[in-house]
Amino acid sequence: MPNVLIPTFRGQMPAFLALPAAPSSEPSTPAPAPGVIVVHDVAGMCPDHRSQAEWLADAGFLALAIDLFYLGGILRCVRSVIRDMTARSGPAFDDIEACRAWLALQPECTGRIGVVGFCMGGGFALLLVSGHGFSASSVNYGGKLPEDIDELLETACPVVGSYGGLARWERGVAAQLARSLDRASIAHDVKEYPDAGHGFMNHPHAFAFKMLRFAGMGYNEAATMDARRRIAAFFHTHLGS
Repeated sequence: MPNVLIPTFRGQMPAFLALPAAPSSEPSTPAPAPGVIVVHDVAGMCPDHRSQAEWLADAGFLALAIDLFYLGGILRCVRSVIRDMTARSGPAFDDIEACRAWLALQPECTGRIGVVGFCMGGGFALLLVSGHGFSASSVNYGGKLPEDIDELLETACPVVGSYGGLARWERGVAAQLARSLDRASIAHDVKEYPDAGHGFMNHPHAFAFKMLRFAGMGYNEAATMDARRRIAAFFHTHLGS
């Protein structure tokens, strides 16, 4: 269940905040941790989305799973969010900024914030790499790259990306993204998993992805564990510990 309310220009967004556990050797009030904004796929705020925040918290980050569909009406919200992605501006971006600013001000946060997204959220994570205040971005199977990718990455933060090679429409995107990041001299770790499909980091109990497993999509544990390891290491390097 959402456990915090984020003030936005459109109202209060219910969100899920996962706090890192303090080691037993640490005092009762642990040192602040880097923050991570977690952007969901088309399933919205669901158990799978909250679990993404939980494993990031286990890895040592203050993770905030946000809900871009909080105003209600799934079809209306999806249309609105996709419209904002196409325009690269609008209420969805304003909401993400409100969440980033809120998280940065929390006493448990160092003020350095990363963003991670999955599917639709991965598309947002890519569009947020420049000029949005993030210190690192994790793009997970976020679709094909925009035509102006080189311009988008000119001032980008460090990027870690993960793609499934079984997803035909995303095959080769990882290599394209890596080349663009090389040209921009941006620190990156981008990988394609040949035995994984689209949505491979989404838990198999997530309804939307259970329906798609017959098409070679859905959860792949080996790829998920490796991608999580890479994301956590990359974030620790570029956000701090």
